[in-house]
Amino acid sequence: MLTIIIGAVRARTAQVLTVLVLTALAATFAAAGPWFGFASMSSAAAADVAAAPAEQRTVSVRQTTAIDGDPRNAVDQFVARVHDLVALPSADPVNGLVLAMNLNRGSQTDTMPVAYRDQFCTHVQLQGPCPAAPLEVSISAPAAERLGLRPGDRVTEQVALGIPPVTFRIVSIYTPAEPEGPYWSNHLFRALTGLDPVFTPIDTFGIDQLSKPTVTYDVQVPEALLRGDGGYDLAATLDTAGIRLGREQLSLANSSGPLLTAVARDRSAVRTAVTVALVQVLILAWFAIGLAGRYTGRDRREDAALLKLRGATPAGMLRLAWGQHLLPLTVGAIAGIPLGFLLARLLAGPVGNASDRRSALLLSIAAAGAVLVGGLLVLALLEALAQRRPVAELLRQVGSGRGDWKSGLIDVLLLAVAVVAVYQARVGNAGSGLALAAPALVALAVALLSARVLARAADRGGGAAVRSGRLRLGLTAVQVSRRPGVERVFALVVVTVAMFTTALGGWLADGEYRAARSAAELGAPRVLTVEAANRTVLEQAVRRADPGGRKAMAAVLDTAHLPPVLAVDSSRLAAVARWRPDFGSVSALSAAMADDPGPAPLPAVTGDRLTVRVEHDGDSAAALGLVLQHEGTGAAVRVSFGVLGPGKQTLTGRVTGCSAAPGCRIVRWEVTTPPNPQGRVAPAAFPTAVTVSGLTQQGPPATILDGSTLADINRWRGGTSVAAMDIDASRGALRMEIDENLTGPPEPDDQVWAVDDGLPLPIVLGGTPPDDWRFAEPGLQSLGAATIPVRVAATARALPVLGTDGVLIDLDASRRAIGDSAVAGTFQVWLSPDAGPDVIGALEGNGLSILDDESVAARQDRLGRHGPSAGARFALLSGTVGVLLAAATIAIVGAVDRRTRLNEMAALRVQGLPQPVGVVASWAGTAGLILAGLAGGLTAATLAHPLARTVVPGFTDDWAVLAPPAPLSTVAVALAGLIALTLLGLAGWLSVRTLLRRLREGAR
Repeated sequence: MLTIIIGAVRARTAQVLTVLVLTALAATFAAAGPWFGFASMSSAAAADVAAAPAEQRTVSVRQTTAIDGDPRNAVDQFVARVHDLVALPSADPVNGLVLAMNLNRGSQTDTMPVAYRDQFCTHVQLQGPCPAAPLEVSISAPAAERLGLRPGDRVTEQVALGIPPVTFRIVSIYTPAEPEGPYWSNHLFRALTGLDPVFTPIDTFGIDQLSKPTVTYDVQVPEALLRGDGGYDLAATLDTAGIRLGREQLSLANSSGPLLTAVARDRSAVRTAVTVALVQVLILAWFAIGLAGRYTGRDRREDAALLKLRGATPAGMLRLAWGQHLLPLTVGAIAGIPLGFLLARLLAGPVGNASDRRSALLLSIAAAGAVLVGGLLVLALLEALAQRRPVAELLRQVGSGRGDWKSGLIDVLLLAVAVVAVYQARVGNAGSGLALAAPALVALAVALLSARVLARAADRGGGAAVRSGRLRLGLTAVQVSRRPGVERVFALVVVTVAMFTTALGGWLADGEYRAARSAAELGAPRVLTVEAANRTVLEQAVRRADPGGRKAMAAVLDTAHLPPVLAVDSSRLAAVARWRPDFGSVSALSAAMADDPGPAPLPAVTGDRLTVRVEHDGDSAAALGLVLQHEGTGAAVRVSFGVLGPGKQTLTGRVTGCSAAPGCRIVRWEVTTPPNPQGRVAPAAFPTAVTVSGLTQQGPPATILDGSTLADINRWRGGTSVAAMDIDASRGALRMEIDENLTGPPEPDDQVWAVDDGLPLPIVLGGTPPDDWRFAEPGLQSLGAATIPVRVAATARALPVLGTDGVLIDLDASRRAIGDSAVAGTFQVWLSPDAGPDVIGALEGNGLSILDDESVAARQDRLGRHGPSAGARFALLSGTVGVLLAAATIAIVGAVDRRTRLNEMAALRVQGLPQPVGVVASWAGTAGLILAGLAGGLTAATLAHPLARTVVPGFTDDWAVLAPPAPLSTVAVALAGLIALTLLGLAGWLSVRTLLRRLREGAR
């Protein structure tokens, strides 16, 4: 038997090789699936982890505890307890102590915690020494600037009323080295409200006033655990740890939920996409192998007939036929396993985790084995059905009629399945059940229907053409009509072309969607996250680095408040930003600012002293102060004119820090009580009225405020957070009065602000207005200590960076409104494509430190590693493999039919058929089959979109700021048709090339 099998294989080498190629192609894809899946899942999880904020990658355990004079021992005991309860492998903790304390400053009370943290001095940039002795502290740069403190100064804080205050000595000013890094992810050690903590050695917490701090244990979770490599379930581990910690009265702060959800959804997206693609290709492969077996079985039918005549048993004949298939199928499946590994490595990278590698290897072997086993079963069924036929029918050279009621019933059942899938896709969940295969089933339905139409058209048209003398058309149609199984080849071509077109359209749309999201989230082609002392420094540095205003733009993003606010240099927005129609008009904000620029700027203060002419009315004591802000550095400068006496007077206050160009602008007046022995001041008591009639400077001398500017009510405004002072500018001077309406809790506002811009400030509103704007005047609480009134100059469906809800405001107007207040925000510099290294160098040369540098291309690439994009790539690979399977099937058909068609053409030539007609008829049948299948596949893909409502998969975090693009564009259809025509046409040309050569040689 083995000798007979080997002889049969050697006699039909071409057919065996084509089956081997067909099997190897399918097995390569099948084996690549698991490797691709595991590598893509790990890559997607790594992208999720890299994009997640630091707090989602850290876990914190906290407890308020009594120190009892030994803070080091208290921390060590706390760490020992927590370490065993958390039990995260390969994770090193960072420990700390923090206690909220109050700082009394004038009429305001700020929260400025005192903290200790392991390795503090290695994670900051210090101006001065690291605190080493008890009660020595390092203060943050923003807090030092806001409070006007420097190394050597002392600051007094109090835990609560009734507890003696503590005085600390400032030895240095710190700036976080990596403010967005995991070390600073615990918000207890950063300012959410109030001021940043001051950091001190651990021994400071040994004093009685600081004996009850919060002890913290912060651990950065290793990336491998966050990715879930090897099936590790971090969520379950943390849930268990939370229960254990709760029993010990410990609090677990775990913000990893959104990150773990994103990782799980990406893994699920990859798993689903790979599984669906593998199932579809396996079915196509088995179908193609079955077609190959049907066509190559014509020669084996003669062998079966002879064996029947010689008395062979059915089992023996089946072993003989199966043995001829076993060799190419086995070799192809074995060859596909390493090829699949290499293909997956090329497309998705390596699988890093050892456990995942073992799983991928076993699954790839199983997938390749499925190709082999499924192919053998299909071929065994075909051989068994063929061998049941009588010997006469097996020896017949002319095929039997096309199909029977059984094939018709199968077609009807497949059509019914397609209808069910389309229904589920339209009314149910498009991501589950048969809906996942709806596009492919629509293509199958189109293929089955068009195959029957093609067969009937070939039957009728071929005969009519021959009778009318149009031999080229008639013989071409007859080849399609009289070749058994041609309609199945046609159906395979239609389905594979449709799958490839759909996959190519989805892949192109996914890239377009990723590019649109990346640009919308960043706002510009390239965005730098920078560190600067304040908004003034940021704005001035960018303007000096790019004086032309075409390459760089300063921006500040504030997501800590509602609504979130994006402040941009509106004069540069159109030149730098990557704008979309969804964002409205790019010039709306700048036009609104130009329409209402506000009063002309007041003269800048550049002297070393200020003299004020003032009149004080009322029996209550009062002190007068003026707050300035340097227009180059943004530093606040406080000028005190001292305690006011009764009546008219002229007072002088020293000015420090305004002599450097461009000088200082006036921010606000303050009318307060004289300081008490503890240094605390409050708004002046009722009744008090202060009238300012002039302000001049000395060194150099200049008039800053005269009667006309003081009497311009448009230049002054009261506060908006509590009861404001009464302002009167009708008498040629500025009168600020506290009357009986301003007494009682809460303490009245003691400030009168200078107006630099038109109020209310114009904004562009994205999405829906905040709820409180429905019942009150629109205002933003994120522009300083008081609510700033705003007006909606324009609206947009969405805004860059902010998404569907937020506010776009002018940066310069916002920094003027903020004044010396501490406001949260991420400082950015948006760069145009023309910005080169010279601009980066100029930004750094003007005092900006670059913390992060991200481009649209980099973010698009990162999004491309997520689950839906990986699924789109694998779907495109499956579509390509499907077209190659169809091409290989066409090659097999050509190889099998070559001898029969050559004999037919030779007989027709003897009967007088012209040689050119025979040549054309020899290749036109294959070409017509390919072109008809191509047209049917493109039509099926086009129909599948509206019928099955296919959409671009989108993103696993449900980002939907912009509408997704169409999943199948005209460009995608044209490109898919061109690629499929090239592959199928090449296979068709190779299949008839030998036939055409022999026909031409026979003619000579």
